[in-house]
Amino acid sequence: MKDFVYNPPADPPVILYQDAAILVVDKQAGLLSVPGKLEGREDCLERRLRLAYPGTLLVHRLDCDTSGVMIFARNKAAQGFLGQEFEKRRAKKTYVARVYGALHPEAGQVDAPLCADWPNRPRQMIDKVNGRTAVTDWQVIGREAEATRVRLHPLTGRSHQLRVHMLSLGHPIIGDPIYAEDRPEAPRLMLHAESLALHHPVSGEWVEFKAPVPF
Repeated sequence: MKDFVYNPPADPPVILYQDAAILVVDKQAGLLSVPGKLEGREDCLERRLRLAYPGTLLVHRLDCDTSGVMIFARNKAAQGFLGQEFEKRRAKKTYVARVYGALHPEAGQVDAPLCADWPNRPRQMIDKVNGRTAVTDWQVIGREAEATRVRLHPLTGRSHQLRVHMLSLGHPIIGDPIYAEDRPEAPRLMLHAESLALHHPVSGEWVEFKAPVPF
């Protein structure tokens, strides 16, 4: 696995929606959601938002290489409510990915528990004995000469879940520096959080936010 070189994009995050309780953002690929543990990785989406919107609070994360919809809270009450939306699996997420090869059939489900591959962190692996439940529904939405475009619906929220589940089907996500390093290079990880739907922390209404797929 190649050494991780952090070179975050300079452009400011795109605000998709904001009100007194929540802030919804289209995170750029290559930008950490939260500060990294090592020196030189302080710049992140959370920090940038706090500079522009003081008091912004983290609710969930996306991998550094993944782009798309992220929601932040603007007060503690909203943070607690939104945290429960994710923890109780009420929040509904969809992703779009491009994977290597011709994926068949047209749709399916991966039910494969995951845990950390400790000697090879940050890799995750399927472990049917020690792993935590991880389930992903997938559907083919387009085909290319040497790739397949899929829409992914994670029913759980494990670290690297979509990346490992696609790998388990023999079709890793294009541009994945961890799970597809033996494949042709790509300008970025072809994984995007396309939509997020949940209950609004103040009104209780079901709301959905979308970010256009950039690849």
